[in-house]
Amino acid sequence: MQPMDLHQRFPGVEDLRRRARRRIPHFVWEYLDSGTGHEAAKARNRAALDRVGFQPSILHGAIEPDLSTSLFGQDYPLPFGVAPIGMSGLMWPRAEFLLARAAKVAGIPYAISTVAARTPEDMAPHIGPNAWYQLYPPRDPKIRQDMIDRIRAAGFTTLILTVDVPSPSRRERQVRSGLTMPPVLTPRLMAQIAMRPRWALGIAQSGRPTLKTIEKYVEPQMGLSSTGHIGYILRTSPDMDYVKWLRDAWDGPFLIKGVMRAEDAAPLEAAGVDGLWVSNHAGRQFDGSMASIEALPAIRAATKLPLIFDSGIEGGLDILRALALGADFVMLGRAFHFALGALGEAGPAHLIDMLAQDMISNMGQMGAATLKDLPPPIVLA
Repeated sequence: MQPMDLHQRFPGVEDLRRRARRRIPHFVWEYLDSGTGHEAAKARNRAALDRVGFQPSILHGAIEPDLSTSLFGQDYPLPFGVAPIGMSGLMWPRAEFLLARAAKVAGIPYAISTVAARTPEDMAPHIGPNAWYQLYPPRDPKIRQDMIDRIRAAGFTTLILTVDVPSPSRRERQVRSGLTMPPVLTPRLMAQIAMRPRWALGIAQSGRPTLKTIEKYVEPQMGLSSTGHIGYILRTSPDMDYVKWLRDAWDGPFLIKGVMRAEDAAPLEAAGVDGLWVSNHAGRQFDGSMASIEALPAIRAATKLPLIFDSGIEGGLDILRALALGADFVMLGRAFHFALGALGEAGPAHLIDMLAQDMISNMGQMGAATLKDLPPPIVLA
């Protein structure tokens, strides 16, 4: 299949989403696609992005938009990367390896979760110089230090502390699906797997996904709720002292993920963090949250630190919306896993090209030759 064939068959993220749903088991789909509660926060993310508009600009002549940007002293050809998702390797066989390699080829960041199916050591041969590690906060200082040492030794350059999971979310759709951590193959789940032979064959070849990084520190337990797995046994709810401890322990860029209030920016800046990640966890943690894009302008006004953004991004226009409202960089999680589910190994590269082409098209409509030329957005009623 030639690249143009992919653009003709799968021109948007929604096309990838629909095909992925047909190729991965239902319980896996529910983990990937669901929010929490009534999924109002997830819906608000989409609705709020759609309200961010621009005035078209005309008579600029031919424009060849430049999508490059810089972040933490590093130049990137594109202003977006791969966000971390827990149990990534459950979404598609060998997902972590495939995403890391695609990001390396494209020259964009790849971020892996503490609760992915691969350890830092597993990832070392596959990551490039732009590998980020998302840390769920271990309570025990010895475990914390050991994890930092492993992350650094594996070649990860940027540390992300996720702070918006002080307690497990309920994720009702996910629970109803019957998923446990690690997955217990009940007759119900086996029937779903049997309907997805390509996924099943790949998992059989790569091995059943488990929380491998965490299992070094705690005995694996079968059948735990997917919203209360063994990772929660090790976690704590971090405070500012925890942030300062990590700042002292990590010698590279250090980000705080899950910032939604402008008043949190100044204390974090004073603690020495290098960037803030504006996110409501894509609607997966707190159904009462405002949309992430609604929080972005006030946080931008409150700090000069670089801002990373995620939650609800479904195309190049959404990336431009976030950049125009103050983000310095945008990360996508679900979309990259939709791409894997839809197209396997070819999916991430296709998505990267799709997003870039969508950005170029929309920048042409706005007369923007560079990302710095984006016009002020208009929040539509």
